[in-house]
Amino acid sequence: MSDTAQDPNAISMAVPVDAAHGDQPMAPDMQVPQGYDPMAVPGDPAAAAMEPVSGLAMPAEPTGYTDPVMQANPMPAGLAMPVQDPAVAPTAPPMADAMSASMVNPAMAAPVMPTDPDQGFGEPLQPQGYAPEPAQDFAYADPAMSDASVFPEAESTAQEAPMGGYAYVGPEEDMSGVRPVPRVSIQAFCETEAVAGIIDRAANDRRMAKAHVSVQLGGIPAATDYYQTAATPNLIIVESQLRDEGLLQLLQGLAEVCDEGSNVMVVGHANDVQLYRELMSRGVSEYLVAPITMVQLMTIVNDLFVNPDSEPLGNTMTFIGAKGGVGSSTLAHNIAFAISSEFESDVILADMDLPFGTANIDFDQDPAQGIADAVFSSDRIDDTYLDRLLAKCSDHLSLLAAPSTLEREYDFGPQDFMQLLEVAQRGTPNVVLDMPHVWTGWSRNVLAASDRVVITAMPDLASLRNTKNLLETLKEIRPNDEAPLIVLNQVNVPKRPEISIDDFMEPLELKAAAVIPFEPALFGNASNNGQMIAEADPKSEVAAAIQNLAHTLTNRRDASEKPGKKTSSLLSFLSRKKA
Repeated sequence: MSDTAQDPNAISMAVPVDAAHGDQPMAPDMQVPQGYDPMAVPGDPAAAAMEPVSGLAMPAEPTGYTDPVMQANPMPAGLAMPVQDPAVAPTAPPMADAMSASMVNPAMAAPVMPTDPDQGFGEPLQPQGYAPEPAQDFAYADPAMSDASVFPEAESTAQEAPMGGYAYVGPEEDMSGVRPVPRVSIQAFCETEAVAGIIDRAANDRRMAKAHVSVQLGGIPAATDYYQTAATPNLIIVESQLRDEGLLQLLQGLAEVCDEGSNVMVVGHANDVQLYRELMSRGVSEYLVAPITMVQLMTIVNDLFVNPDSEPLGNTMTFIGAKGGVGSSTLAHNIAFAISSEFESDVILADMDLPFGTANIDFDQDPAQGIADAVFSSDRIDDTYLDRLLAKCSDHLSLLAAPSTLEREYDFGPQDFMQLLEVAQRGTPNVVLDMPHVWTGWSRNVLAASDRVVITAMPDLASLRNTKNLLETLKEIRPNDEAPLIVLNQVNVPKRPEISIDDFMEPLELKAAAVIPFEPALFGNASNNGQMIAEADPKSEVAAAIQNLAHTLTNRRDASEKPGKKTSSLLSFLSRKKA
């Protein structure tokens, strides 16, 4: 930049230099007369006294004025603003345009540098180190600027997403009327960072503290590939910019690798009522048109899993022994651990044997509160109170421990446990009940209300008799439900006479869901170390049997099996659930 004039009333101008020849001044006929101001309004005497002879140049500032942008980004020596050819110089703008132009910060206009004469006309050169300041507090901004500059409110909310790093953040939302989301697992496969960013923000909101959310890019193809070898969560969110047959074909491929009972929500970019109806008729849980909001996302999750008119979220699995000492509690604890660790699905394990329960020992927990507080205060039990009573064993496993003391008598009425089970089912996908070997009004009602019942027996005569009695009674009180699963435990004990597996199951007219061999060293070491069988010896035959039983109880496809071709319609497994 040239030195300013000594006269305080004079106007200083940049002396143009030839960028192709270093610091040499440009030809006199290409220079701008001192005092010329292209921003002057027509009719101004100062402007009328001047005649532009060689095009327009950047307006000059009064002596002593320092442009903060140019001070922070100084112009390198040898570079100056070019002078345009008079033949193409624009005419003076009308009064309205001139007034609008006067509202623009001169610092906002990026300098256009002369192109390399050897290269001909090309992209304008940018001076090294020059970075124009973003527009702030102006009524007009250059259309070439970013949206964040044109809309300051969008820029004020932008921040790095804490989970997946997605930078897109939408406007602030009113979350005052949104309820907390229950303990569900949600996995999202997005195509755009805008949708991924919203889901990321929602996952870190306090209302979704119980939910387990993961977000990744790739859309429906990535989801289909992922679930080839992974169990599906409670809710799958997929984004697709396709429509009609293209979208339906991708969803068909996804349906072939999903477990029965999974909910699928589609985020699309087509506001098409016909497409919405087609997806709903094929079993899709919800279809949203991008852009979505956190309020929409949380409301839909609550509608799917908390709505009083919808089915209970939790799948209740009750374990009871055909007689004492058959290992029913050990089996229940290991199943709860397997579901929570392998499927990454939330589980509440409730130890119903209040005086003699062992779940707190098996999971090395000593909570001050537990199931006794819930049952004796059933009139005040709700989601919040239940959360206070749960002991956290792992990310996905919570324990409702028994007091395991004899300080009081535990006499319960037939309905005393029902409110607790209803609240637990409403907020958690899997509820495992470890029942004592008793027969009372409350135990009968708990078994009748359970989704699945597992009877653990040993291959002896007493177990066979008691198992047959349980099956007949449960068939009477649960006539429309599946028959209980029979697990034969402690099989092949040395030097002990046993009933063969076939002879044991024949009078029951059922097949054994699992046969667990007698492994005293494995079970003993695991119990003494506070471990589950999958932790003590994950490759053992017992661990494999427990894993297979966990798949059966949760209706999940074994991840080791390759998905086969299905002839059913798109998402038919979801359609059957809705029917």
